[in-house]
Amino acid sequence: MRALVLERIGYLEVQERPDTQAGEGQVLIRVQATGICGSDVHGYTGENGRRHPGQVMGHESSGVVAALGAGAEESGLEVGDPVTFNPVVIPQSDVGEYAGREQMSPDKRVIGVDPTWVSSFAELVAVPVRNVVPLPAGLPIEHGALIEPLAVAVHAVRRAGVTAGQRVLVTGGGPIGQSLVLALRMADAGPVVVTEVDPGRRALVERIGARTVDGSAHDAVEQAQALAGGPFDAAIDAVGIEPTVATALRATRIGATVCLVGMGAPRLTLDAFLVSTAERTLVGSFTYSAADFRDAAAWIGTAGDVASALISVQVPLSEGPAAFERLAGGTGAAGKVIVRLDR
Repeated sequence: MRALVLERIGYLEVQERPDTQAGEGQVLIRVQATGICGSDVHGYTGENGRRHPGQVMGHESSGVVAALGAGAEESGLEVGDPVTFNPVVIPQSDVGEYAGREQMSPDKRVIGVDPTWVSSFAELVAVPVRNVVPLPAGLPIEHGALIEPLAVAVHAVRRAGVTAGQRVLVTGGGPIGQSLVLALRMADAGPVVVTEVDPGRRALVERIGARTVDGSAHDAVEQAQALAGGPFDAAIDAVGIEPTVATALRATRIGATVCLVGMGAPRLTLDAFLVSTAERTLVGSFTYSAADFRDAAAWIGTAGDVASALISVQVPLSEGPAAFERLAGGTGAAGKVIVRLDR
């Protein structure tokens, strides 16, 4: 099989690798589409230290069932079924204890992050049967690669406690910020305003139904509140750096919740009085539960052209190294870049 291999930090190469096989309790997926995640790019550049030379990355994926390993035959899945997979894998012994909070299992492995797991920038990936999620009928296969980032956003919206009709600010209009706009539609929130410095991303966010403000403007908070009709009930920071956290805190009402899902900086300095004196709640969000992932998969089948707008470009596997190079250099697309392994 062909695979996109991180040969060394800053250099990817398409190589021939032995075909992955389905082990006991696993489903072998023939990968058709895999999105390039920001964490993949930061692993490629060495910024996050979470990817390693020799590794096959990839975790935002969709494809079809290629084979069923021993013990997976009773799943109801059949060869040829279109599927995606939840990359957060926990031991069978943790399934009961961590039900509904699988991402908190201390012994979890994450497909695409674990360097020992040949992941989905390869034509074949083996996944535990309980992590395989069928795609909604008729869903374009590339939309299946949007489910994982949407699940991240669904979990963040739920961590922020967003309810129907609430004003919500999103700081950052990149792929996770864009997914947050969809997740907020799922939650029937509104109005939604996104702060983003890049004009191309602002245009994309407006196409999918949110209002935008240039995040670099000196009065970005005031502009955002004016668009929303007042201070925000909740804010979700999809960037995770000091200026965006400050914006989220300043833009929200007394007693609001600010959720930090972006991981742009490992350490932050913040105005503690904006938390304490206004009794705001600052919460973190990381990946998703199995239920969040399933809900994202079900909803995206209803999204239609809105989901299509999130995909800026699709490239064949042979162009994967060049796509990573562009994204690492800051010249990538406004939305998601999908690598097609079926072309």
